[in-house]
Amino acid sequence: MAVLRLILADQLSDSLASLRDADQQQDWLVFCEVASEASYVRHHKKKIALLFSAMRHFAEHLRQQGWQVHYSYYKDADNSGSLAGEMARLVKLLGIDKVVLTKPGEHRLLAQMQQWQAELGIPVELLEDDRFLASTDDFTSWAKDRKQLRMEYFYREMRRRYQILLDGDQPVGGAWNYDSDNRKPAPADLAGVEPLKFSPDDITREVLDLVAEQFADHPGTLEPFHFAATRNQALQVLEHFVDLSLPLFGDYQDAMVEGEPWLFHSHISFYLNSGLLLPLECIEAAERAYRNGRAPLNAVEGFIRQILGWREYVRGIYWLKMPAYKEENFFAADRPLPPLYWGAETKMNCLSLCVSETLDNAYAHHIQRLMVLGNFALLAGLSPEQVNDWYLAVYADAYEWVELPNVTGMVLFADGGVVASKPYAAGGAYISRMSNYCKNCHYKVKQRDGDQACPFNYLYWDFLVRHREQLGKNPRLGMIYRSYDKMAVEKQQLIATDAAGFLSKLDSGEPV
Repeated sequence: MAVLRLILADQLSDSLASLRDADQQQDWLVFCEVASEASYVRHHKKKIALLFSAMRHFAEHLRQQGWQVHYSYYKDADNSGSLAGEMARLVKLLGIDKVVLTKPGEHRLLAQMQQWQAELGIPVELLEDDRFLASTDDFTSWAKDRKQLRMEYFYREMRRRYQILLDGDQPVGGAWNYDSDNRKPAPADLAGVEPLKFSPDDITREVLDLVAEQFADHPGTLEPFHFAATRNQALQVLEHFVDLSLPLFGDYQDAMVEGEPWLFHSHISFYLNSGLLLPLECIEAAERAYRNGRAPLNAVEGFIRQILGWREYVRGIYWLKMPAYKEENFFAADRPLPPLYWGAETKMNCLSLCVSETLDNAYAHHIQRLMVLGNFALLAGLSPEQVNDWYLAVYADAYEWVELPNVTGMVLFADGGVVASKPYAAGGAYISRMSNYCKNCHYKVKQRDGDQACPFNYLYWDFLVRHREQLGKNPRLGMIYRSYDKMAVEKQQLIATDAAGFLSKLDSGEPV
């Protein structure tokens, strides 16, 4: 029996479930570069190049192992342009009797694949993606009967399950979470570690030429391109992080420094989310560094929490709540995404820097995404649908299962509190404390009202006032609302006037 085993761009792992019982003599391993996946949002040029290059390298790796591999290249004359179209074409071309798939990471693709058996007229088997450390059934069981689905408690159970950073049955150091130690602002002379860079080989260079030609209207700069494209290179990136950046990652993981887009972050999410790295090997590498005295506990625990806790948790939320989760809009926000997110002029230095670094690198670290770009989207009342599409498009590590809960739940509070206990809203003081961005800004972060006031200052209060009906009873916001109520009426009116004027300019397309 000839079996077709489709491998997606985020399934580039030898341990993939659909490869385990494959027959090298009869089965076909299939990869497809298709327009429908490359363009359902306008993905960043570097994102497309990374995934196409990694797919081509992984396909070659499998060929060298003796597998029969069919690769549908983007410019093939007979490429149908969609996964469903390629399945229909290749089932006939290769004489296929059955299709075996590892379940995709996105709900829209799963819904399509669940129709393929009827469309193709042959058996289609969908296998669970067990490269994750918590199955969707695991998460559903954990979530059952819980009033609040807080990541911290899920994370503790995962630590116990996998025996990570434990002394007996207790957490190493006596605490589960060292987040309070991981919020140091950047000193004036802080310089990050340069990321490990790889020169494009012939395969990657061919992909770069393709992307430049076929996706010229997509956002972002394509070159220089220095991402890892193979598992061996991805492992080198992990080793580079553990050796050079992990020791300072904890202290400065929330810091933002102008001209330092990479700092001490790992940059492995590109490779974790595409399958070139596996979560447990990354976790164990960090724990070894702690056990061997090469990295402090706050850094190692913080890094592990991002993978074993947050990454697994948001995937669980995604599959638990979809498809309704994609429509959540707790604040009924509907302002269109302004052009500044695509690089148009803005006088707000923090936004300008974070957007430009995003468009240059297809990357920004989590505080830039949450507390600058996301905070502005929240305070300005931007449409969750458009904000989600933007994050999905511009970041090379973004897939809907990880992007949607982060944006809808964490960034925009559009789910009404499923993920976060309160909105991650902040005024300019937070950005000033955690970065040096305000130093070179047109606006004055310490000014509360008037033309020179930092827009985050009055937008923060205006957001709280606009949504007092939804948020007024939130116990974590009670003190803040009481502070507002103690303001002089004249000050409250200035907040409203400044916010209305700013948002009017934003709506008219005037640089803000």
